[in-house]
Amino acid sequence: MAEKQDPDRTDDNITLDAADDRWEWRRRIRENPRKLMFYRVGVGVVGGLLLIAAPLTGWLPGPGGIPLFIAGLAVLASEFEWAQRLLYRVKDWVKALTAWTGKQPAWLKALGTIALFACVLVAIWLYMGVLGVPGWLPDAWESWLNDLPLLG
Repeated sequence: MAEKQDPDRTDDNITLDAADDRWEWRRRIRENPRKLMFYRVGVGVVGGLLLIAAPLTGWLPGPGGIPLFIAGLAVLASEFEWAQRLLYRVKDWVKALTAWTGKQPAWLKALGTIALFACVLVAIWLYMGVLGVPGWLPDAWESWLNDLPLLG
């Protein structure tokens, strides 16, 4: 009985070659040029919608646009080499940033954490200044928030 060999992933575009594709269902799609065209259009539309949604949701409280941008880029990178190259650059940038922050002294990390927390609080305050204090908050919180400037 023949053993199944792992595909050769030594080239730079590991997910774009039909022989190297790790998913059988996608290899079957690649065998039919018409299916491949529709698949690539679908991947482009889904990835593009995620990229468009990233800046539209980036201002909302929470992680917002960053995960959507990375997800959209990952979807596009599964089929398009330019997106794969960009995704590799983003990954390298995140690794370099992580390594740089790991070398910083503890007091600077704490100061960065406090600054980030302050930015999140200001963003939530501005968000509530535009849309109002949510009615689902406890009454004590609502009355306290309504006493703050811009929210009252």
